[in-house]
Amino acid sequence: MRVIGLTGGIASGKSLVAGFLREMGAHVIDADAIAREVVAPGTETLREIVEAFGASVVAADGTLDRKALAALVFSDPAARVRLNAITHPRIRRRIEEEIAAVRAARPGATIVVDIPLLLDVAPPEAFVLDGTVVVFVDEATQVARLAARDGISEEAARQRLRAQRPLREKVPLATWVVDNSGPPAATRRQIEALWQAWHA
Repeated sequence: MRVIGLTGGIASGKSLVAGFLREMGAHVIDADAIAREVVAPGTETLREIVEAFGASVVAADGTLDRKALAALVFSDPAARVRLNAITHPRIRRRIEEEIAAVRAARPGATIVVDIPLLLDVAPPEAFVLDGTVVVFVDEATQVARLAARDGISEEAARQRLRAQRPLREKVPLATWVVDNSGPPAATRRQIEALWQAWHA
């Protein structure tokens, strides 16, 4: 069994790569989905976030207002550190639980853990991985894709990128690099080659 970390940067195409890997038979664990789960209404995590950042980060329906929270933490590095200290240990614990559950149910499975902040605030040793895939695009492409995707200005997109470690710094730490600058078909060919190498 292999446990592979998958990371990239905002608007780098990591979800596209995760989808291709899922189609090929990988069990993909989505850290973003787990992050939403751990801040669900009634959780200790949400209570601590409200204590730290105030009731304005809770929507009318009692769920976490992710946009309001993002506006706070993207503009304040200290707030981002505080949020990460509340959420990340719980997210890591849930990921470890899911890896153990897949190991028990599908002993030969290839597990891909899709972790946006792997190599950002989470060092590789935060998880027991057999290697890490970094999805790479150049910064100009990231800015353009993010602005188009989220309907924000290029400057707002750059501000969000500044909150993450640049992809060019992640690439040297990767076991494998997928270049997603071209069309999806070109990215898929790289994923097929990776899959074959992992199962050779």
